[in-house]
Amino acid sequence: MLRPHTAVPPLPHARWWRAGVVQAVSPPGVIDLEPGYLEPGLLPVDEVRPLYAEALAEFGPAALGYGANAGAEPLRALLAARHGCTAEEVMVTAGTSQALALLCTVLGRPGRSVLVERTCYDLGRKIMTDHGLRLREVDADGEGVRPEALDRSLSLFSSRGDEVAFVYLTPTFHNPTGTVAGEARRRELLAVAARHGVPIVEDDAYAELGLDRIALPPSLAALAGRRGVIRLGSFAKTLGPGLRLGWLEAEPDLIRTLTGRGQLVSGGALNHLTSLAVTMLMGDGRYDRRLSWLREGLRLRRDTLVAALRVGLGESVTVDCPAGGFFLWLDFGPRRGEASLLAAAGRAGVAVAPGSRYGSAAGTHLRLAYSLNSPDRLAEAAARLVAAWRNEETPR
Repeated sequence: MLRPHTAVPPLPHARWWRAGVVQAVSPPGVIDLEPGYLEPGLLPVDEVRPLYAEALAEFGPAALGYGANAGAEPLRALLAARHGCTAEEVMVTAGTSQALALLCTVLGRPGRSVLVERTCYDLGRKIMTDHGLRLREVDADGEGVRPEALDRSLSLFSSRGDEVAFVYLTPTFHNPTGTVAGEARRRELLAVAARHGVPIVEDDAYAELGLDRIALPPSLAALAGRRGVIRLGSFAKTLGPGLRLGWLEAEPDLIRTLTGRGQLVSGGALNHLTSLAVTMLMGDGRYDRRLSWLREGLRLRRDTLVAALRVGLGESVTVDCPAGGFFLWLDFGPRRGEASLLAAAGRAGVAVAPGSRYGSAAGTHLRLAYSLNSPDRLAEAAARLVAAWRNEETPR
C-alpha cells in the first residue's frame, strides 16, 4: 500500500537500519544530505514483500534455477517494450555499477582512456580508474559535454595514438549537477562519437525520476538505435539498491559478447529470482503507480529544500532547481572556499558533499541530496545551513 508523503510512520524495522546491515548510517544528530539514497520511508517494503511469492507461484522451479545468461526473457521483453528496443538488445544486470565495471573489462584495458565530463559521478570515476583506465576531462556547459570539445579531445588522442575505450555521459538528470541535455545536443554528441568510431556509455540511472512533468528528449541509445551507444538503467533509484537489479541496452553483438563472459556462463543470470519478482511488479501497472508516488514524494522534498535555501541565501548562492533526480548543485562562485563551507555545515550538524569530489569544475560547488530525508528534516537542514553560511565569506 502506498503511504502518504507528509506523515511517514516510524519504521517497525528501524533497529536494523544500522552499520553492519546497511552500507552507511548517518551520525547521530546529523542531517545527512550527502548520499544519493532513498529515505527508508520511500523504500517499497510492502510492495516488494509479496513479489517473490508471486514469482515462485508463476515460474515454479525455474525461478530457482540458473537463469538465462542475458536475464529472464519476460523482464527483458517488458524493458524492451518500455524503452523502444528489442529483447535481444537488453541484458539484465546487477545495477549500473556492475554494468559499468563489466564494460570496463570488455571495452577497456589498463592504460586506455575514457572521456568524461569535468564534473561527473564520483563513484563512476572510481570504477573506471579501478580498472586501470585513465580519465580525460572534457569541457562542459549547462547541457553537459560540449560537442566541439569532445571532437577536439578525440582528434587529439587519435593523433597521439592514445586509445579511447569509450565516452562516459549522463545526459539526463546528471549526477551531481542535475542538468539535462537537449535533443539537438544529444544528436551532436552522437555524430561526433560516430565520426571517431568511439562508443558512448550512457548512464541513465535517474531517467525515470523526472519531477516536473516535462517531456524529456529521447535517450542517446534511442536516438542512435543502440548503434555505438550502451545505455545503463537501474531499479536502485526507483525501487531500492538492495535488489541489485538493473539492465543494459546495446547492440545484439555486444550483448552476446557480454553474456559470453565466464561469470555468466558459469553462474547464469544475475539476480534471477529478483528479476522475476520485478517482472511481476512491472507486468500489471504496479511499477508505474510506484513511480508516480515516488516522484510526488521527491518533488515535495526537492521543492522544500530549494525554496528554503533560495529564501535564506538570496542571490549570494546559485540554487538551481533540477527537473529530476536526487540532487541540488549549489554554486558559490569563486570567492567562497569549499573547506570553510563544509566546516560551517558540519558545525551546524548537516553533512553535504564537496563539489571537488566530482571533478574539476570552476568555482566552489556543493552537492545536496534531497532524497534521504523527510520534508520537515530538509527544512530544518536548510535553516541550519543558511545560518551557518550567511556570513561565511572566507577567501579561497
